[in-house]
Amino acid sequence: MEKRLFDPSYLDCADLAHGWHAFTQMQEYAGFPQVHIASGQGCWIYDTEGRHYLDTNASIWTNVHGHNDVELNAALTNQLSAIAHSTWLGLSHPNGALLGKQLATLAPDGLTRTLYSDNGSNAVEIALKLSFQYRQLTGKPEKTCVVGMENAYHGDTFGTMSVSDNPTFHGRFAHWCFEKITFPAPQCSEWNGVEHSADDSRSIQFLIDLFEKESSRISCLVLEPWIQGAAGMRLQPRYFLRTVADLCKAYDVHLILDEVFVGFGRTGDFFVCKQEGVTPDFLCLAKGLSAGYLPLAATLTTEKIYSAFLGTFDSYRAFFHGHTFAANPLASAVALKSIEKLDTMIKSKQLKNTIRYFGNKCAEVFEGHPHVAEIRQRGLACALDLKPVDKDPSRRFPIGERRGFKVCMKAREYGLLLRPLCDSLLIVPPLIINSAEIDFLFENTRMAIEETLAN
Repeated sequence: MEKRLFDPSYLDCADLAHGWHAFTQMQEYAGFPQVHIASGQGCWIYDTEGRHYLDTNASIWTNVHGHNDVELNAALTNQLSAIAHSTWLGLSHPNGALLGKQLATLAPDGLTRTLYSDNGSNAVEIALKLSFQYRQLTGKPEKTCVVGMENAYHGDTFGTMSVSDNPTFHGRFAHWCFEKITFPAPQCSEWNGVEHSADDSRSIQFLIDLFEKESSRISCLVLEPWIQGAAGMRLQPRYFLRTVADLCKAYDVHLILDEVFVGFGRTGDFFVCKQEGVTPDFLCLAKGLSAGYLPLAATLTTEKIYSAFLGTFDSYRAFFHGHTFAANPLASAVALKSIEKLDTMIKSKQLKNTIRYFGNKCAEVFEGHPHVAEIRQRGLACALDLKPVDKDPSRRFPIGERRGFKVCMKAREYGLLLRPLCDSLLIVPPLIINSAEIDFLFENTRMAIEETLAN
């Protein structure tokens, strides 16, 4: 069995005969060499044939402290020697209780209660259901509508599909989704720490007009603050969030912040909302919460929301929603240690310095590059939009040519694992990436782009 575990041909057969990979056209996948990841160390991952790659998407935006971190491993194995899982439904355990307290300490003042789940989609789904039930419990059952932003992606459950705005992913399921009002996204161009242009006037005016007319039936507004990750790292002007929060408060609209991607250091601090002095009604967390080790998510809310659900058993005010592995002790143990380590990175300015170098190097390599139509970069998140060499900056490759995908396949030869969004390259490394690795990342990305798009 050990031989089979690392035999690429055996793994290829097993994968192609039985696997079905998410967000992947399997007909295309089957036509390219498979990569089977066997191990990792720091920002690097190693396949079953001994090749190594820089993990440039942080294993789908989750990895904080690198792979195989000694302290996180110890937190996990220490807990494993005690108990692997105990239900959070009507029982507690030390790690879950301590993590809830830690999250309340880190979050903006007023977010005192935590509901655990296992992924970002569920964290947002819980926030939506809490908002709807709160309205029913407080005598406003007519407030059933949700507001979401253009280009939004909040997950793939039916509630989160309903509040997203991604027809490619979710359009075929629209018949089964509930009502949502979409407001226009603001415009923001930023890289290397500089906002080159920003305009949120249309977005804000739309919300003002909408709330004036419709707030009596709107329960909540859902927003990915600062960066819409799955939309291609679409940015918002700084303090746009603050304006939106003020409007929601003035018109009694719950604000749900989806910080599944941007939370836990991606933009330089634990949470975007705290950087802008905003306390949402619900804060949704996942991905970096457990540093890429185990599935864990959390939905934070206020004492006001929590209190509305209190009552006798037969009042049926309780929130009937849960997940089998909610607050899993192993995942919670890793999360507590990860938060401790991340706090040190932030206070020592290590993370700030890494972000500065990342932005500088990105600009140095790609600003004005003939194959890059636009750079969008904030924190340790970046998108490069690819284009033909042409004087018209709006020209793009036909989608069927799969140029972004081909660049990513070429990048493997240069020791990078990149992931495209059509012809945008999304670059999201682990937070511990160092200067030499950042140089390697951007220089080899440039070579992969130039070699692939030369013809």
